[in-house]
Amino acid sequence: MVTGAHEPHVAPDVESLVRGWLTLPDLAEALGVDVVRVRQAVRDLRVPVVRRGDRSVLVVPADFVQDGRWVKGLGGLFTLLADGRFEANDALRWLFTPDDSLPGSPVQALRENRGTEVRRRAQVLAM
Repeated sequence: MVTGAHEPHVAPDVESLVRGWLTLPDLAEALGVDVVRVRQAVRDLRVPVVRRGDRSVLVVPADFVQDGRWVKGLGGLFTLLADGRFEANDALRWLFTPDDSLPGSPVQALRENRGTEVRRRAQVLAM
C-alpha cells in the first residue's frame, strides 16, 4: 500500500464509492490529535492515502473515523491488505464496494463492529 512521498491520485471509480474525505489536518482535528501524530499513524497503520483535487491534497476517507477514533480493526486490516500487495486505490475500492454477502461494504461492516468477517475476507485476498 502506498503511504510514502508518491501517493497516487484517487481513481475515478474510488471517488464515486467514497462518501467523504478528510485532509490530514481535518483528520487530526477529528481524532483530537496533532497533525504530526496523524502523519505517523498513517505511516504506522499503512492507511491508504491518496491525492485529490486540483491541488493534489492528501486525503483519507472520512468513514475511517468514528466517534473521534480510528474505526476498530483498521490497522490490522490495512496490514493484511498491504501484505497482499494492495495499492491504495485497490484497498479503497475493496473497502467501499458493496458486497451483498456481508451485507454492505467492508468498511460499513467494520463501522458496525462486524470486523471478523471482513478480516477473514482480507486474509483470503492477501494470499
